[in-house]
Amino acid sequence: MVSIAEFSNDPKYTIKVLSERTGVRPVTLRAWERRYDLLDPDRLDNNYRLYSERDIEVVRWITHRLDDGLSISNAVREYRGLRQEGIWPEALPSVLAPEPSQAPQFPTSHYADQLYTALTSRKEAEAKKFIDTVQSMFDIQTIFLEIFYPCLVEIGEAWYRGEIRIATEHYASAFIRGVLMNLLQAFPIYSTAPTILIGCPSDEFHEIAPLMLSVLLRRDGYQVEFLGADLPVEDLIFYAEDISPDMVILSASFEDTARSLYRTQAKLDELPGKPKFGFGGRYFNENPAAKEKMDGIFLGASLDEAIQNIHDILD
Repeated sequence: MVSIAEFSNDPKYTIKVLSERTGVRPVTLRAWERRYDLLDPDRLDNNYRLYSERDIEVVRWITHRLDDGLSISNAVREYRGLRQEGIWPEALPSVLAPEPSQAPQFPTSHYADQLYTALTSRKEAEAKKFIDTVQSMFDIQTIFLEIFYPCLVEIGEAWYRGEIRIATEHYASAFIRGVLMNLLQAFPIYSTAPTILIGCPSDEFHEIAPLMLSVLLRRDGYQVEFLGADLPVEDLIFYAEDISPDMVILSASFEDTARSLYRTQAKLDELPGKPKFGFGGRYFNENPAAKEKMDGIFLGASLDEAIQNIHDILD
């Protein structure tokens, strides 16, 4: 295992980056600094905080102890006790790539084409190496919106034109889904954050966009449960009654799959916590009239819009 002491103490990351890398919201990080003197960031002339790789690993270690059931005060006390003995805790394993460390040589469309070639040629080792490369150049939101998504759209169109087999399309989707699931599980879960359930209704199997949304929201510090494709709404309601989420989000690409969503908000309103219902997906983007008839909150036509609207609703 690697000690936290082995990570750089060079202050270079903003509190936004620290939040993205740890899943802890900026307001919480500031509270920890103020109440527990957990971190001692450098400050620029404009009073902006700057953090190091070591700070990031300290916060990740603290959130891991919170997930183990400790209070924040006890987790900080444990950390300080180790440091007083001259011991640095071991860093947590992570599949997350470091922050972008090199400038891209080409526009994102070039990298989307490269990924398309690797996946349609079924060169998995090459595709894995490609993922490492783009993570060293771009933040994950850019990778999702400007590389993964255009690549998948082109793969779907290539299948429609008869240029690739359906098995190849399934292979490519499964590969990217695996990358997204690894990222989702790598971000820590902050147990006091708002809880969001995300999935697709019955017979809806287009789950990549909702999964991307899940990753980006967990990166922002929300407690996200991704429930996947083909989820019966009635079962979701029972599940929500047990979980008491703050929000439920469903995505539909077709009229048939969207139909089951029309009474979702009314059913959620019968639960004690009255979770908010957010919806989106290609069907609603292409059918404004259906969007207006739906009870609940339309989250927007893009992931960027959805994330901002969710922040506005829950924060």
